[in-house]
Amino acid sequence: MTERPSGYALNAHTTTPDDTPVAPGTSIRGRGARSNISGRYEAFQREAFDDGWGVDGEEVSALRTTVLKDASRSIIATNQSPDISFDQSINPYRGCEHGCIYCYARPSHAYWGYSPGLDFESVIFTKPEGAKLLEQFFNRPGYRPKPIVIGANTDAWQPIEKRLEITRDILKVFARYKHPVSFITKSTLVLRDLDILGPMAEQGLAKGAISLTTLDRKLARDMEPRAAAPHRRLKAIEGLASAGLPVTVMMAPIIPAITDREIEPLLEQAAGAGASSAGYVLLRLPMEIRDLFREWLAEKRPDAASRVISLMRQMRGGRDYDPTWMRRGRGQGPFAEMIAKRFRAAMRCHQLDTRQKPLDFTRFERPLGDAEQPGLF
Repeated sequence: MTERPSGYALNAHTTTPDDTPVAPGTSIRGRGARSNISGRYEAFQREAFDDGWGVDGEEVSALRTTVLKDASRSIIATNQSPDISFDQSINPYRGCEHGCIYCYARPSHAYWGYSPGLDFESVIFTKPEGAKLLEQFFNRPGYRPKPIVIGANTDAWQPIEKRLEITRDILKVFARYKHPVSFITKSTLVLRDLDILGPMAEQGLAKGAISLTTLDRKLARDMEPRAAAPHRRLKAIEGLASAGLPVTVMMAPIIPAITDREIEPLLEQAAGAGASSAGYVLLRLPMEIRDLFREWLAEKRPDAASRVISLMRQMRGGRDYDPTWMRRGRGQGPFAEMIAKRFRAAMRCHQLDTRQKPLDFTRFERPLGDAEQPGLF
């Protein structure tokens, strides 16, 4: 387990730059989670309480981001999920500064002894050797190219990427080996890398997806505090499409009683920006996300909280979450079926239901002159 940086908040206590404890009801500027709840592997469960010294609704200084090195010896993550269209992915970062309160990757931070709450969005593990590890993976004897998705768990173009450029270096390896790549992001920083992605798209080697959960800027700021604003994500779709990349708009997640009303206008605007296909995922509340999301609802959308939870349970067989394959992302029951029908109808209306041309896996080649494959001279 990686050692915690000294002076950083433990699971029970959030700290600001001057290490002042944060009382319940106090907002952390620029962060999505309202608390730093204990992870499920911790020996003790701790709960903060208001001792009377805090001020309800008070906003305190921004929480510092701590950057740690991830010592993983492989850059490729694999899965065997039958309801996912790929089994290989790359996540240059663990944790995500975007701070999306609904993020299904939050529980993974508990494996490292950190909270899925504020720790997830303020303690970021980086993989600086990512490009080198990918090259080693491509050079393995007998390797045959197959789909790889960048950013399937945490955003590969989150704010820290602007400085570190780990994702950009990884893309350069994909381009050099002519290996197809697809990605998903909610960051406009992806447009920085069009000099790599554009030429790849011309060869049928790249496609992307932009996650767009809402068109409401205030809701987006509350729900995804450090992600790009909705109108900027539409610009990202436009920029990628103009560079020749097939672009999918992902409405992920759809939150009943909060964002489901936006299905039709959101798909209309995404199609107008250049998206060629669309998909969605219903809100998922596994493990610690359930309590984190409930805290967020109580503070940011108290008028809708009971309705949201009621509808979610209706679509999850009476539970907060149903992990069953094929149902976990779609739900079941009348309300889930209504969302599915509305989404399909909107896709047809805006011509987002056409099948994208598959990526070209026949171009893959190991370039001469690599450390593990030297040139002839």
